[in-house]
Amino acid sequence: MTILETDRLILSELTIADAPFILELVNSPGWLQFIGDRGIKNIHDAENYIINGPMASYTINGFGLWLITLKENAASIGMCGLIKRDTLENEDTGFALLPQYEGKGFAFESAAAVLQFAKENLGLKKVVAITLETNHRSINLLTKLGLLFEKKIILPPKNEELMLFTTR
Repeated sequence: MTILETDRLILSELTIADAPFILELVNSPGWLQFIGDRGIKNIHDAENYIINGPMASYTINGFGLWLITLKENAASIGMCGLIKRDTLENEDTGFALLPQYEGKGFAFESAAAVLQFAKENLGLKKVVAITLETNHRSINLLTKLGLLFEKKIILPPKNEELMLFTTR
């Protein structure tokens, strides 16, 4: 089901059919370096990730991480959306792209649309984002989106220090 459209992108709910794409995305170098190894090593693992992650979130929260596809050729290029974590007070936005689609403005385009959707359609007054201090591309993107650095936090279960950004 399509959730959002931008000039170049369609954001839609992930389905089991997206498992091969998810397997590729979560094992891409940027994902492994900045988001972390989720132990998704085969199609079955990817299907379980979709069912227990994004699909469960759609049912429970009415939102989640959505598949990003290009309008021009329907290529799956990444994920972007909203996550409700027990460890954060506010919903947070997340995004990830396959390496060949980075640096083309797709992350900004999709994340800006998600933030607008969060405000206008979900009535969220505040959305946060978390990232590693070493993830300079994400930090730059969050700043470009208008999010402000608020503080450093320790987030379970890995107990790593992350930067918390927030909408105004």
